[in-house]
Amino acid sequence: MQRVIAGHKKFLAEVFPKKRDQYHLLAESQAPEWLFITCSDSRIVPDLILGTGPGDLFISRSIGNVVPVSMNDVDGVTATIEYAVDVLKVPYVILCGHSDCGAIKAAINRTGLDKLPKANRWLQHVETAFSHRQPLKDEDGPHAELCSVIRGNVVAQLNNLKAQPSVSRAIGEGRLKVFGWYYDILSGRIEQYDEEERRFLPLVSELMRRPKPV
Repeated sequence: MQRVIAGHKKFLAEVFPKKRDQYHLLAESQAPEWLFITCSDSRIVPDLILGTGPGDLFISRSIGNVVPVSMNDVDGVTATIEYAVDVLKVPYVILCGHSDCGAIKAAINRTGLDKLPKANRWLQHVETAFSHRQPLKDEDGPHAELCSVIRGNVVAQLNNLKAQPSVSRAIGEGRLKVFGWYYDILSGRIEQYDEEERRFLPLVSELMRRPKPV
């Protein structure tokens, strides 16, 4: 606890005073440009990875960056999506998976999940990842098979995202674009899913100066 308390003291003394006017505006309202859907994994820090700050990203996090499609349950992810799209009117949604994803590891090797009934049920939402496996990549080394399924889960959840009523309607109205990303923790690089080519391409490259929505 002392570490986080010390961090907060530093924020109050060094960070907040420099951005006092910005925080004053944010205290009144928010107008984020992006809904960022990602995993609960502690290694994924969106503002650090993207250089964004307070008020930029409206964030939804869950194990496995899942977007449920069941209409029988009320869940925080789809409620967040609905609010971001229909109330905040975000123009962009990014769904971001990552390397070494524990949810996909658990879905592949389900050992011990009988002791985690809620997590076991939640992982049913990633089953379609296996049908969207991506080609193996040499740069993924011994983890290529796992990375293939993780990328497949991004595609699967992206499909689930576009099936959400609010998202489908906003895309049809031409006011929303959605993107599927894969973040590699080891290299820090991001790949974006290209629906036309049905593969992941580097987000930052000469071949891809302008990201294409899917």
